[in-house]
Amino acid sequence: MRGRAGSEQEQRQVTSIVPAQAVTGPVRTADDGRAGQEEAAPAPLAPGARLFPSLAAVYRAQLSRARVARIPLLFVATFQSVGIMVLMRGVVDGGSEARAVVAGSSVLVVAFVALNLLAQYFGQLRAGGGLDHYATLPVPPAAVVLGAAGAYASFTVPGTIVTAVAGSVLFGLPLTHLWVLVAVIPLSGAALSGLGAAMGLLAPRQELATLLGQLGMSAALLLGVLPADRLPGPIGWARDLLPSTYGVEALSRSFDTHPDWAVVALDLAVCAVVGVLSLAAATWAYRRAAVR
Repeated sequence: MRGRAGSEQEQRQVTSIVPAQAVTGPVRTADDGRAGQEEAAPAPLAPGARLFPSLAAVYRAQLSRARVARIPLLFVATFQSVGIMVLMRGVVDGGSEARAVVAGSSVLVVAFVALNLLAQYFGQLRAGGGLDHYATLPVPPAAVVLGAAGAYASFTVPGTIVTAVAGSVLFGLPLTHLWVLVAVIPLSGAALSGLGAAMGLLAPRQELATLLGQLGMSAALLLGVLPADRLPGPIGWARDLLPSTYGVEALSRSFDTHPDWAVVALDLAVCAVVGVLSLAAATWAYRRAAVR
């Protein structure tokens, strides 16, 4: 009897050592349930990237990428424009025709880089699947188009200034009002960059984008460098439709002794409006090409 009572007492002591939760399972309280629901709730999404920071990032990336590859082409564009002025020097003596040749040759540098090269770039980007990379970035489509256009237009600044100064010296034009290039270069660059980007993004094949860029540059050459009063009527109408025409007119008027600044400002305003429309068309073309 005494031995049996001792063994039962020992079993009760051993049993009391085991936690009650090991037998009945863990007990969930109301606080534990709320904590579990909070842990299961999805985390809020990060805010979308704003336009101007995204634009600055794309611009810097494009500028560093194209710096080495585009400098030789910029030299070619400048040499081409200066060569055209040298050839026209044997035909044109001075006056309004000389002003048109110098202004058209200067803006031609912008057309070569901002229109021709940008059309080729976006055509290659679309053909090679590069648009898929940009589509995955949390940046607005306008930032991609404006950043690339701004980077390519920036490369035209040295060549345009060199061409304008060389042409002024070659034809004996005053250098006093060449500060107008501060407005002519970005506005003409915006208009031609938007047109070139739209060509490259809308062209179904890369070769067609290259062809359209070459045709656009040729149009800027023929319709911009040749004096307007020597062009036939239908070709003159086509000249009015070319975005760079108004930049050429503004720069050409600035070579006068007493420029009509109201007309110069009107030409620059028209160029700015065309630039906004062309960049908007390029943004729409980017959205269209990115989803296909």
